Amino acid sequence: MGPTAVGKTDISLELAEQLHTSTISADSRQLYADLKIGTAAPTPEQLARVQHHFVGTLQLSDYYSAAQYADEVLSLLDILFQQQDVALLTGGSMMYIDAVCQGMDDIPTVDADTRAMVWQRYEEVGLEGIQRELKMLDPEYYAIVDLKNHKRIIHALEICYMTGKTFTSFRQRKTAERPFNIIKIGLNRERSELFNRINQRVDQMMQEGMLEEARKVYPYRHFNSLNTVGYKELFKYLDGEWTLEEAVEKIKRNTRIYAKKQLTWFKKDMSIRWFHPDQRTDIISYINTQLNA
Repeated sequence: MGPTAVGKTDISLELAEQLHTSTISADSRQLYADLKIGTAAPTPEQLARVQHHFVGTLQLSDYYSAAQYADEVLSLLDILFQQQDVALLTGGSMMYIDAVCQGMDDIPTVDADTRAMVWQRYEEVGLEGIQRELKMLDPEYYAIVDLKNHKRIIHALEICYMTGKTFTSFRQRKTAERPFNIIKIGLNRERSELFNRINQRVDQMMQEGMLEEARKVYPYRHFNSLNTVGYKELFKYLDGEWTLEEAVEKIKRNTRIYAKKQLTWFKKDMSIRWFHPDQRTDIISYINTQLNA
């Protein structure tokens, strides 16, 4: 695991080959078949080199959650572990990784009508309006949630309206037991090095046709799958609000912000062993030591 653009893909391919296993993607956006360039999805050559699971399996309109992902990964692992001793999970979607490794609170799946109603409320009253609603319906969660994160506020309100209970009442924070051992490898680089790689990757994506990809999915921009860094900014350009240069600079900036959020999340997990991506020999040695422990 590690922040976006750190270099997870190359190492995961090498590890999968050495460990004679496939890779399970833990990237919540690479799941969508129409978002190849903007999510840096594995190339056809990489897909041919190592078998990948959970890449390009969803349509833009599909609703998908970390809980669904965890259930499907655990079912896949039951099959894989009958054939091999090691499975490789790789990606940067924090909640997806945690859902597989330690479980999730048993929060109900929100129905389509409730989701549409709450999103309409957000469009009508704005961020401050839904903040006030959350403070009234679930003051305990209001006190700890990132009040600038509209998606988290909306999800909490969805649960409140659908169940008649507070979102807090479903948050048990229990770690689930897993019938397998977990070795966690974190990849990181110096901040300036990582940010340079992010900037270069965005430029490369634009050269590979990300703008055209954004044009193709533009009619579906209201789907949650496209509430994603890269596409949101290009939609502003397509709407005529920003120049293309402004949109590209905002993609770079927002990707750097997201990378910092990823690192903040991962750094809380003391079980992760951190390496620079160039320390491949050390990474393989550490894994072998853990496997033989």
